[in-house]
Amino acid sequence: MVKRLTRLRNELLKFGSVGAIAYVVGVGGFNLLVHIDGAPLANKPITASLISGFLSILVAYAGNRYWTWRDRPKHTFRREVVIFFAVNLVGLAFSAISLGISRYLLGLDSALSDNISANIIGVGLGTLFRFFGYRTWVFPNEDGPRHSEVHP
Repeated sequence: MVKRLTRLRNELLKFGSVGAIAYVVGVGGFNLLVHIDGAPLANKPITASLISGFLSILVAYAGNRYWTWRDRPKHTFRREVVIFFAVNLVGLAFSAISLGISRYLLGLDSALSDNISANIIGVGLGTLFRFFGYRTWVFPNEDGPRHSEVHP
């Protein structure tokens, strides 16, 4: 039991480290595209959120495949990538929906409100979903039951 908790703690720390780097890419990209002077997507925050989110997904895949869960079996590249991107599209939807609600339903359009809705609330909810999805579907542990876990 202690070994399992230690392994989970290590996975969470690695996942969090990779996520922090991907988060900086996503938030930085979003703010460069929307909130700097002359921003190219100043009037299209959801498009900017999707573009910066996609870039952060690429960073997250590399970090999670080659560091967080490098010891997990490597399935066919196509299968793993398809499931990874499907999980991330759902995660990305949390940010886009949160931003859309803030911008278009609540009428909040400041840099602060955009970042709270998309990059704190949306990313937070998406991260919970992604951790479960990565661990369960993308990088599953296929060791099977251990003899100590098999009950007669």
